Amino acid sequence: MSASDIIWTLLSLFFIGLGYFAAFAFAAGMLWRLIGYLRTPMPLPHALTPAPKTEGGAVLRVLGDVTLFPNLFKADKWLWAGAWVFHAALAAVLFRHLRYFTYPVPGLVLYMEPVALFFGLLFGAAILFLFWRRLGLPRTLYISNLPDYFALALLGLIAGTGLMVSYWLHANLVDVKGFILGLMTFHPVEVPRHPLFLLHLFFVLILMLYFPFSKLLHAGGVFFSPSRHQPYQVQLRGKRYVNPLER
Repeated sequence: MSASDIIWTLLSLFFIGLGYFAAFAFAAGMLWRLIGYLRTPMPLPHALTPAPKTEGGAVLRVLGDVTLFPNLFKADKWLWAGAWVFHAALAAVLFRHLRYFTYPVPGLVLYMEPVALFFGLLFGAAILFLFWRRLGLPRTLYISNLPDYFALALLGLIAGTGLMVSYWLHANLVDVKGFILGLMTFHPVEVPRHPLFLLHLFFVLILMLYFPFSKLLHAGGVFFSPSRHQPYQVQLRGKRYVNPLER
């Protein structure tokens, strides 16, 4: 076995181990944090008015918050535009990545190929805009700290290396998909011999490790926010509220 083969074997073992560890940490961390949100008692009703008066209305409000960001739109329209473009482009990019995880690939994913570069560039541009706002506006610079910059920098590195792998230094799609499906089926194979792809994969795995323990968890925490998912009816006069802490 040559020195090159030994290096790639060691890299394969490293990425296989890191991949499984990151997947476990992501799933366990998300479950632990979300269960913690679910079990946190609410001593007082906390619906933020104006609030819907039914459970169905509360569900619709949460869905509206997740998809349209109406409160952010009222507060800062430029930030709303950047954040909405960021999340929409991220959803499109993640959806297109299904081609690496599925066989056969869904037809809708294949149809996205002509616009895939557009969404990738849009995702990267949105990250740059949000990073600029952190640095360029005094009020956001004042409240920003290291985790805010780290998350944006990590997402930017993922976007940059992903675009380069897809449209500049192409990685072999068959090798990449074989490696990913091998991990998913617990039959791991050697990593693709493409340093830039491995760098992209490394950043993605670091994001998976970081996600459940960071501010990025608002992606799941929004569904457990009592100010959003509680209907207003619990606060109507004449309706007794039972403190969960007294049960």
